[in-house]
Amino acid sequence: MDEIAGYNIQRWKALVRVNALFTRPDWTLDAASARAKLDPERRLGEIVGKAVLCLAGGGGQQSAAFALLGARVTVLDLSEEQLQGDRQAANHYKVSIQTQQGDMRDLSRFPAHSFDLVWQPYSLNFVPEARQVFREVAQVLRPGGRYQFSCANPFVSGLMASDWTGDGYPLKHPYQEGAVVSYPDPIWVAESREAVPWTREYRHTLSALINGLIGQDFVIQHVSDYTDFHPDPAATPGTWDHFTAIVPPWLNFWAAYQPPVSELGNQR
Repeated sequence: MDEIAGYNIQRWKALVRVNALFTRPDWTLDAASARAKLDPERRLGEIVGKAVLCLAGGGGQQSAAFALLGARVTVLDLSEEQLQGDRQAANHYKVSIQTQQGDMRDLSRFPAHSFDLVWQPYSLNFVPEARQVFREVAQVLRPGGRYQFSCANPFVSGLMASDWTGDGYPLKHPYQEGAVVSYPDPIWVAESREAVPWTREYRHTLSALINGLIGQDFVIQHVSDYTDFHPDPAATPGTWDHFTAIVPPWLNFWAAYQPPVSELGNQR
């Protein structure tokens, strides 16, 4: 385990302890709400019987939703505390969810072509090299399989609602691949002010994301501004709703793995 993984493990241990937003299993799902949660843009398609890897996606939210839709779900996450949320959700909904503790940068435990879909919620920015993750995902996806991930908008990574100056939200961090961006969690993540290690993220430039996918034989199918917020340009400046109306903080990518036939025999 390197220092990056060690930091992330300790941070998520603390986030679970304070009941942070992304650590709470979703107890309110049924098939309809699971579909709406996962697929607001209706791009998922039929998922019954499909093998799904929730990558760095512990916490009992997406895994439970996929299981309720009939998928065969595996969750890989660094945090044992987050994986416990997935096991609790599986017990609550009486579904099967496989959990494995591990690093998104090493998927060698899985045979080649194991999954129809790799679903990665916001976590890519917790490691410094997106290409390393893309390479691992390509190894475990079946040809034609899809990869969905969310990440920081590369141009505004690290910018916060609290950065409002009276005139706008000024950019202040270098636009550099792998640059460290660190900041305390906003109040909406966890109301507790108990000490939690600051978010430590790594900027991934747009060219690194796009070229990293292309270099691993992914075909980008769709990119959207992340929709899990309520932007309102009329809201009070410095609030989250106003901030997201001016500064879209996240992006969502859909890509299909389409390697040349000649390359398939060279994979593990």
